[in-house]
Amino acid sequence: MEFAELIKTPRVDKVLLHRPFHPTVGGTLCLTGHHLILSSRQDNSEELWLLHSNIDSIEKRFVGSSGTITIKCKDLRIIQLEITGMDECLNIASSIEALSTLDSITLMYPFFYRPMFEVTEDGWNSFPPEQAFELLSAETEDWRLSDVNRDFSVCQSYSPVLIVPKSIDDESLRKVAAFRQGGRFPVLSYYHRKNGMVMMRSSQPLTGTNGRRCKEDEKLINATLRPGKRGYIIDTRSLNVAQQARAKGGGFEQEAYYPQWRRIHKSIERFNILQESLIKLVEACNDQSHNMDRWLSKLEASNWLTHIKEILTTACLAAQCIDREGASVLVHGSEGMDSTLQVTSLAQIILEPKCRTIRGFEALVEKEWLQAGHPFQHRCAQSAYSNSKQRWEAPTFLLFLDCVWQILRQFPCSFEFNERFLVTLFEHAYASQFGTFLGNNEFERSKLKLKQKTLSLWSWVNQPNESHKFTNPLYEANGLVIWPSVAPQSLLLWEGKSILFVNQVMSLYPSSVSSLFIIYPSSVSSPSIIYPSPTVCSPSIIYPSSTVCSPSIIYPSPTVCSPSIIYPSSTVYSPSTIYPSSTVSSPSIIYPSSTVCSPSIIYPSSTVCSPSTI
Repeated sequence: MEFAELIKTPRVDKVLLHRPFHPTVGGTLCLTGHHLILSSRQDNSEELWLLHSNIDSIEKRFVGSSGTITIKCKDLRIIQLEITGMDECLNIASSIEALSTLDSITLMYPFFYRPMFEVTEDGWNSFPPEQAFELLSAETEDWRLSDVNRDFSVCQSYSPVLIVPKSIDDESLRKVAAFRQGGRFPVLSYYHRKNGMVMMRSSQPLTGTNGRRCKEDEKLINATLRPGKRGYIIDTRSLNVAQQARAKGGGFEQEAYYPQWRRIHKSIERFNILQESLIKLVEACNDQSHNMDRWLSKLEASNWLTHIKEILTTACLAAQCIDREGASVLVHGSEGMDSTLQVTSLAQIILEPKCRTIRGFEALVEKEWLQAGHPFQHRCAQSAYSNSKQRWEAPTFLLFLDCVWQILRQFPCSFEFNERFLVTLFEHAYASQFGTFLGNNEFERSKLKLKQKTLSLWSWVNQPNESHKFTNPLYEANGLVIWPSVAPQSLLLWEGKSILFVNQVMSLYPSSVSSLFIIYPSSVSSPSIIYPSPTVCSPSIIYPSSTVCSPSIIYPSPTVCSPSIIYPSSTVYSPSTIYPSSTVSSPSIIYPSSTVCSPSIIYPSSTVCSPSTI
């Protein structure tokens, strides 16, 4: 198929581009096979280059002989094109619709993209499983690298080589794969060097109503336990959902066959519920009623922050089982490709300092999302604006990035990367010139020959002249475990990803806002929002009180300014502060109520997120 066949009008002059926080720009609109381009001859005016694959929906409106096309993007941007001439407007809209809904992956831009920079690193080979195994081998000899899935015959959603217990042979792995949904047998996710405990992940066992068992599966899981030790199975479904799955052929591990393991159910929503949550969140932020009660009601109805809390709580639980309880953990839901990966990857960010570096986080995304078989092609096919019927779409990866931002906000000095890095990953997961997030698993990427035909995102990100943009200037290497608070008042709406929210911000504070961030009703977490009052906003969290946190501004009051989060109680924390109670051993957050977010997460209801209290 030729792209020219889909482009009815390749060029239109005198088009006006309207974008929030940008002056109206007039210029020439051009359509190519992969881009919508608006070029202006005005001085100091940037060109707009928009990938067709980034377009979620378009709307047309006509007034007289001219028309307006509103383009809503998967990265949540909204732009408007004002075109003179009804025919031209209809042709442009029709062409954009056709080019933005191409079914064939091989027609997407990554297969045609040619970099304008010198490629000094092959990102496709930056984080091979063999490299992770080499590091593991230096710590323990209890594991081996298996190529049982080298031709993807055992599990199409797994990578060709996997780290498994040394005492389990490949034939046993095949039997275990037949016992687990989609062939996703338990594999190593993380090894905790502090105490030798491990975290594994898999899909649900196919026990069914007859209580089917697999001795090889029992042996594999028990091989991860130390003598006299117990383990925890964290099921990311509620008990009710797990029992319903059992009636359909799925199920969960029976206590009679896994006596050394304790099963804990933590409900994390998936698929259409998460997609609806994102849609409701976007609708709430686009509401122009300027009514605070309406805004808060819609925000609560979206349940977005509730999902964040559920995911973080489960990740903290997994981390506590490993670090505090000294127990190994197996995490799974149904397929083990969504909520399971959210939990295992966030638990590693909590436990492992390397995962808080730029390259360490890239390795984590590669290992726990791409190589682990998260179906990016399906989950990111649509965003919040699409009018198409939902199928497999869900903001699973976006929720994970949001959770990472929550932890980064609470520990601003413990991460080498900044918010911009997370936003960049979000944008490229939905639309990109790189092939990293194409396909649903390693099997599909192998068939598409992405390594040979496309460029990896990591090749671009890791360039010296690009990586500095993603570096956190406050970063100070912290070798400790960090324990984020999941109390409701500790979780904020992530502004960085919400570029579309400027519409509401502009209408609420037209004379005082100068950034692309939303103003949260009770607290602000953005370095670029300027208020009408003298309150200054720095990289830290500023609360309604007069407490100001800025490393570079000296105030008459004795308020201490540090890169940490300052609460109204004037309690200040820095990584080197030693508390008399000796409760805190990591960069924790001190709340006005003196609740300490230490390895035992204290909730407002005094519920402790600890496996021993569940």
